[in-house]
Amino acid sequence: MNFRTNLQLKPERNQIDYDSKILLFGSCFSENISKKLAYFKFNTGSNPFGILFNPIAIERLITNAINLKEYTESDIFQLNERWHCFDAHSDISAIEKNELLLNLNNEISTTHKQLSEASHIVITLGTAWVYRFIENDTIVGNCHKVPQKKFLKELLSTQEITASLDNISTLIKSINSNVTIIFTVSPVRHLSDGFVENAQSKAHLLTAIHEITDIKNQLYYFPSFEIMLDDLRDYRFYAKDMIHPNEIAVDYIWEQFKKAWINENTALVMKDVETVQKGLAHKPFNPASKQHQQFLNNLKLKKNKLFEHYQIQF
Repeated sequence: MNFRTNLQLKPERNQIDYDSKILLFGSCFSENISKKLAYFKFNTGSNPFGILFNPIAIERLITNAINLKEYTESDIFQLNERWHCFDAHSDISAIEKNELLLNLNNEISTTHKQLSEASHIVITLGTAWVYRFIENDTIVGNCHKVPQKKFLKELLSTQEITASLDNISTLIKSINSNVTIIFTVSPVRHLSDGFVENAQSKAHLLTAIHEITDIKNQLYYFPSFEIMLDDLRDYRFYAKDMIHPNEIAVDYIWEQFKKAWINENTALVMKDVETVQKGLAHKPFNPASKQHQQFLNNLKLKKNKLFEHYQIQF
């Protein structure tokens, strides 16, 4: 008897290899995948403005990066002795005003370059619920603990999300016509919005993504949401908060991502990279022993081989 409903993913076109340049935007799930890619030494960048959960915030970042917007004092504000920007996560906030502006503008410049050169862009949407700052009628990427009375909470319609994702795709393709864009929905439930409200939000995101996915135009969908909720669907795969996927779940979804998006030859190279990574993390009992010196020499040979063939640096 089969006690699981296992998703069977097929290899996609335009798969990732060690010549690929990968850029990720969106929720904390993007961070999880980015860490995996970085561990295996792929050329990857992630969330230049920190974690962003809603499509409007991601669209604004991409729009500003493509247009090389220059952030000024009018775009930031001070609260609780720190300077913040509504377009960015609080991780980007700074004590000094000029430091924040410098960081924002440096990231805009870097992201513009990455968008124009990327072979693959992964966009993870977390929620369709957004907060509109009443003072300037603008949807924010992060509220930075500004009093809630200064915002209106709204649920983006399917049509609004579809339009935003279409804008994102069109903007990126305007400077990088050959890029492959992979959309996914975060499996993390936003239960602070409410159980029913979270389900409605995810439904809007899923519907909108499927409205715009088009293999001919290199716009794809990866089912991380379905893998978590329909394949794993057991609380043993959740962290202590019973909301976020635990390490086992992240590893499993990563394996599914590999099946779909990383070609077989590259997967073999990844095994060699992992061998070196584990070797670098090894803590010897006796660093001066001949055995350990031989181990280090073998590790060096493996590193040199990976650099020679794939320009992989450790």
